[in-house]
Amino acid sequence: MSVGYHPPMRESDHPIDLEVAPDAVACGRSAAATAALRLRQALAVHGAARLVVATGASQFELLKALTAAPGIDWSRVTAFHLDEYVGLTPDHPASFRGYLRERFVGALPRPLAAFHELRGDAADPTAECARVGAELAQAPIDLLLCGIGENGHLAFNDPPADFATEQPYLVVALDDACRRQQVGEGWFATLDDVPTHALSMSIQQILAARAIVCTVPDARKAQAVHDALIGDIRPEVPASALRAHDDVILFLDEASAALLPSD
Repeated sequence: MSVGYHPPMRESDHPIDLEVAPDAVACGRSAAATAALRLRQALAVHGAARLVVATGASQFELLKALTAAPGIDWSRVTAFHLDEYVGLTPDHPASFRGYLRERFVGALPRPLAAFHELRGDAADPTAECARVGAELAQAPIDLLLCGIGENGHLAFNDPPADFATEQPYLVVALDDACRRQQVGEGWFATLDDVPTHALSMSIQQILAARAIVCTVPDARKAQAVHDALIGDIRPEVPASALRAHDDVILFLDEASAALLPSD
């Protein structure tokens, strides 16, 4: 990968729509309201909807509000998720499959049409990426939910991210900053407990979604938010790639927006 590579622009470097809420709860609720609206629109236009769901502390309030949102026929929604640790079984406290089974799939008022999990404990992680990637390729994604990591990562694409690959999912190495974040958020007891690799949706696949709702509360994310929005689109700040998409709404709270220019 060339570090100087920029993602292909649809028209230009798009300014991202920002909504800044007073706190994380309000941030998540606002993001959920927009996500619910986009899902209802997709269902009305296409008769079905395809959704990518994110995990982590940044998504707690969004998923709580989204699963309770009215007017969504979840039986016509097919869902995928962004990433999963290599080697974790779904009963591990840090498993994203376990997280989504509890906070999303299990919290819905009716079953999804389908939920395509990434099996982090698959014997062949590369084959698992191909398996779920083939399901993903069946039709466009109407809405993708995501956050931004403390090191600027998007999904588990740590810096410098591969902006060029067109593979839908990759096996990626996790850098120390990313792994320390997982300890800091309480998912693992020590750094040695955090897996060194993960299955992650690629940057190009994320940008292929029709719409993106990115939810990033907390002061810990303020520098990453600043770096994603200011300066060049660059692999060293993977989340800056969101500016190559023409339909992204970034939901912040006052703490995560603290370093952005005021004018």
